[in-house]
Amino acid sequence: MKTALKANNWLIVRILVLITIAIPLGIMAYEFIILGNDSVVFLGDYPMAIGIIVSLYYSLLLVVGVLWVLKQLRSVLSLKNETKKNELLHLQSQVNPHFFFNMLNNIYGMIDRDSDKAKKLILKLSDLMRYSIYEGEKSKVKLGDEFEFLKNYIELHQMRYHKKIAIEFKSAIEKDVEIMPLLLIILIENAFKHGVENLTDNAYITIDLMANRDHISFKIENNFDESEISAEKGIGIKNLKRRLDLVYPNKHKLNFSQGNSIYKAQLELQL
Repeated sequence: MKTALKANNWLIVRILVLITIAIPLGIMAYEFIILGNDSVVFLGDYPMAIGIIVSLYYSLLLVVGVLWVLKQLRSVLSLKNETKKNELLHLQSQVNPHFFFNMLNNIYGMIDRDSDKAKKLILKLSDLMRYSIYEGEKSKVKLGDEFEFLKNYIELHQMRYHKKIAIEFKSAIEKDVEIMPLLLIILIENAFKHGVENLTDNAYITIDLMANRDHISFKIENNFDESEISAEKGIGIKNLKRRLDLVYPNKHKLNFSQGNSIYKAQLELQL
């Protein structure tokens, strides 16, 4: 892909050089003919007609050159968009695959102990996987659908844990607002995996989602064990930051803060 882009860029440069040379040559030829320069003896009695023909020729050359440049620019833009799309699909495919594998292992170990609970977990997990596979490939989804996905994800976590986690999810959204799929899940997964999962008691997560036609605000807070901070936390966040740069350039703010065993994340999107 990069080789194709470089080839197109080099072709554009050569075309621009050709046009740059052709324009002054056309002007010079036209002026010599119209002025009846003695050196142009082969024109005979038709300097004006020949001058017009030469002028039209170089004008046509200029038009063709410009059209060709525009075509190449569109080709380059198309290649860049394709590259961007492929990168987004790759990034989205990396979202919570380990969670699904861990859940399958948990369900397998639960089948003999609590088959009814295992069945419920399987249904929840299948809904999440279906959404991740089919909706995750889209460029945008309705926020209402993404909200339901987040709730199912949280419920699945609550069902798999043997400890109590106080979770509060407040929302005030316009459900038809569109957002990039599997975006907010990274921050929630972070709160579980690198936050409350390592706590033995008093674990909590609070989530606040607000959205209208112009703006989406997502805030999440959780407590954590400072002795269990993992270096892996940066992987999901790097994924999130890159996707935001690709889809919401200069239209997002992502901030993190931590202190006194409390971790906060806030994402603001301008639509």
